[in-house]
Amino acid sequence: MVLQEYINAVKAASRRVADLMDQILLALPSWSLAPVVDSLVALRGIDKLAVITLLSELGDISRFDNPKQLMAFLGLVPSEHSTGKRRRQGAITLTGNGYARRILVESAWSYRFQARQTMHLKRKAVNASDDAWRAQRRLCGRYRRLIESGKNQKLVCVAIARELVGFIWHIVCIEMARLPERQVTQAA
Repeated sequence: MVLQEYINAVKAASRRVADLMDQILLALPSWSLAPVVDSLVALRGIDKLAVITLLSELGDISRFDNPKQLMAFLGLVPSEHSTGKRRRQGAITLTGNGYARRILVESAWSYRFQARQTMHLKRKAVNASDDAWRAQRRLCGRYRRLIESGKNQKLVCVAIARELVGFIWHIVCIEMARLPERQVTQAA
């Protein structure tokens, strides 16, 4: 009886998650940041739910003057313990939004594999520029180089997540600059 209760609880929770996801996807086309979502979905390891979560947790990413500020805001930069001439860097600072940081690190795991343009990625990149392909080539190569140099796999994923933030910042800034232009043409 207890096992059946657990199974029913998992099924009910799965239905709730599916219903919420359907509602989010129905509301997406009318959201003002829908073009930004379309561009970011083209990145490897990032789907619509991840992008929506990032944009809702972080707000307007283009408010950061450069990607380093966003990386620091997310806590993906190394901490520093310096005295005098000695400079030591430690683990990442873990400041900022933990949900966004977790999504980025989880997305970074997909860059373990060789860079390639699969049919799935081509479908995702229909409305996007070639920045996603450039990001995939760079991040997959960087992952491979760091692993070959003997770095810890988890630390490499955090480093890839930090660099992925730079690409996300760049794509968001480009899309936010185009956003009023698109809204004007849609109104016409």
